[in-house]
Amino acid sequence: MEKLRLDKWLWAARFYKTRSLAVQEIGKGRVLVNDQTAKPSREVAAGDIVTVRKEDPPIQVRVCGVSSVRGPAPVARQLYEETADSISAREQAAEMRRLAPEPAQEIAAGRPTKRDRRLIDFLRGK
Repeated sequence: MEKLRLDKWLWAARFYKTRSLAVQEIGKGRVLVNDQTAKPSREVAAGDIVTVRKEDPPIQVRVCGVSSVRGPAPVARQLYEETADSISAREQAAEMRRLAPEPAQEIAAGRPTKRDRRLIDFLRGK
């Protein structure tokens, strides 16, 4: 059974652009292996569950294979399989974002212009 360092696997699976970024995120506790915090040197093998908190709903994937070489995206996508819970959570979060009101719609007039600021200052007595 092949095993590979976690930071190398995250880099090869294209979750992070560089290994040093992967190491930083692992050190911050944003990457879990089998629901436990891990070190960059922790070895992962096929069947392990890796949770990556890059976005609001964390991505939870099952390791399908290991590769120490960073290849093209379609090849890297074969190294893992996203769990059904993770897919449903991401779809639900996307739907909530879609249904959320646009914050800029509440601002009717926008920022005050220079003339408006002068009027405001005049009314305040400055």
